[in-house]
Amino acid sequence: MNKRVIERNMFYGAKKNIFLRAFELRNNMTVAEKVLWEELKKKDIFKARFKSQHPIDIFVVDFYCHKYRLAIEVDGEIHQTEEVSEYDGGRSHDIEKLGIKILRFTNEEVIENFELVKQRILIEINSLSPL
Repeated sequence: MNKRVIERNMFYGAKKNIFLRAFELRNNMTVAEKVLWEELKKKDIFKARFKSQHPIDIFVVDFYCHKYRLAIEVDGEIHQTEEVSEYDGGRSHDIEKLGIKILRFTNEEVIENFELVKQRILIEINSLSPL
């Protein structure tokens, strides 16, 4: 398959401004995102390539594995507010319509119980069919 076609599929039509936003977010990760990224980028645990702060359509997801069409979001306290929670639900719905599965973890889960987070990611990867 042509590399351009793969890239277009991998980013789902994201525009330049979304790539710029992803770059900004990549350079300003939260502590929990950094902790998870250190493990995801090794590839030895999950046997899959993840990208951090990855553009998808009009959104940026915290981590994305194109092989399994799996996005991982790490949410801070602000995501518990009604307004942000409602936005997250709509955003998740739009991303899932693209055939992407989303896993959500709180900052606390990542920092305080990484083994549980790791197990949930491994279970999800094992349940998905690779592209």
